[in-house]
Amino acid sequence: MNGYETLIATLALTMGSSWASGINLYAALLILGLGGATGNIALPNELAVLENPFVIGAAAVMYLIQFFADKIPGVDSIWDAAHTFVRIPAGAMLAAGAVGDVSPALEIAAGILGGGTAATSHATKTGTRLMINTSPEPVTNWTASISEDLMVIAGLWTALNHPILFIILFIGFIGLAIWLLPKLWTLIRGLLMKMARFLKITSPPVSTGDSVGQKEK
Repeated sequence: MNGYETLIATLALTMGSSWASGINLYAALLILGLGGATGNIALPNELAVLENPFVIGAAAVMYLIQFFADKIPGVDSIWDAAHTFVRIPAGAMLAAGAVGDVSPALEIAAGILGGGTAATSHATKTGTRLMINTSPEPVTNWTASISEDLMVIAGLWTALNHPILFIILFIGFIGLAIWLLPKLWTLIRGLLMKMARFLKITSPPVSTGDSVGQKEK
């Protein structure tokens, strides 16, 4: 590959790995690790550790746990909340490793971009699944979970085989996330406030008139 093609391929792998980690980190690690170990994916030396059988085995075990946890209403949201502290740093590390042997400044820049990308995809996934959990039936959870797994597989395959197409789709995803996240936050905040009132975590404010009356008494 010439310099331009190498740059595009590196950019697609950098953004693709961090984007996928924000949705399903263990699936991303498993795909990259197995692909590198079988010779189907040429990973940079900095990501060669993903080809280690122990890393692949750990990713497979965690993926199986997530596969079932992600399909249980309520449990999936708790799992997502806990993995806020895992997916985002992992996305930053994968992005930093994907750029290969570069200067420390570029590696740090890639890590910052990767962490931001992982945070965006993670927030979009978590917010969407929390809203889905307002539905009493589990079918939508199963559909969403399986769709996310397939999306990670398809996204990484596109990033590795058709990097320009992936970058175009990635830009579209960022635009969608910018439009969607404020709306999700408004809905989620309203839902959390209703839950807090239901659980009596917050009490209704005392009116001024009642306060004055109590003081006079």
